Amino acid sequence: MQIIDAHTHVFPDKIAVKSSASIGHFYDLHAFSDASLASLRKTGEEIGVCHRLVCSTAVVPEQTTHINDYMASLRDQPDLTPLGTLHPAFSDWEPELERIVQLGLAGVKLHPDFQAFDIDDPVMLPIYRRIAALHLPLLIHMGDPRYTHSHPDRLARVLDQVPGLTVIAAHFGGYCRWDAALRLPVLPNLYFDTSSSLMLLGHDDAHAMLERFGIDHFMFGTDFPIWDPKEELDRVLSLGLPEQDYRQLFSGTFRSLFPNEKIFEKPLDKCSSSAV
Repeated sequence: MQIIDAHTHVFPDKIAVKSSASIGHFYDLHAFSDASLASLRKTGEEIGVCHRLVCSTAVVPEQTTHINDYMASLRDQPDLTPLGTLHPAFSDWEPELERIVQLGLAGVKLHPDFQAFDIDDPVMLPIYRRIAALHLPLLIHMGDPRYTHSHPDRLARVLDQVPGLTVIAAHFGGYCRWDAALRLPVLPNLYFDTSSSLMLLGHDDAHAMLERFGIDHFMFGTDFPIWDPKEELDRVLSLGLPEQDYRQLFSGTFRSLFPNEKIFEKPLDKCSSSAV
């Protein structure tokens, strides 16, 4: 069964160790790995991952163009789908979104808690509208008990005001705020990933989310380098889903959401997991 990891982070080698430690520090935990491309591939291939959605977040405005340039340098890698980023305080956000398209990046990643903005801040609405007009999926970090920036209720308000925006709501739609995530509207353009959730989210609640929004709106993700990809896979497998649901979760939804990506260029025996 072919596996795509739809939520990973990667950084240039010279800052990979420091960056992964920084992410771990923000969440008061020790990251599983450095965030280098070599480590991403090695740990993913151990569980049969053949393709990855990779991203990075501009924590300050001046990082925006540099990160997008780095992500663009990965665009020709057959096992990667890189996303761009944008900082809400970056003054040239509109031409930078155009440049993201020109660079061939597949979408945009935002992290309201890292970037300290409310998802539904009115200042963000023109940005969301432009992202929607450019047909760029938006991967957005969701939920954190320490902040309200990324509360699912805020995303619900944005989806109501920008109905054309395609959103991937990370972490089952609301890390540690899954009760609110379950109240999100059922929409054809709202998707989720499984990353950084199932160590805390009970099976009954996970199944409730899957039933409400549909397996065809979920993608497997590990949140590398924070967690061990094998443990993340085991957590997902412990849900005991039917085989056809796992096929949808591990690759089907991703392929539908990113139809122009060349996903399976490696031989099947190089990107299949014997665990599923």
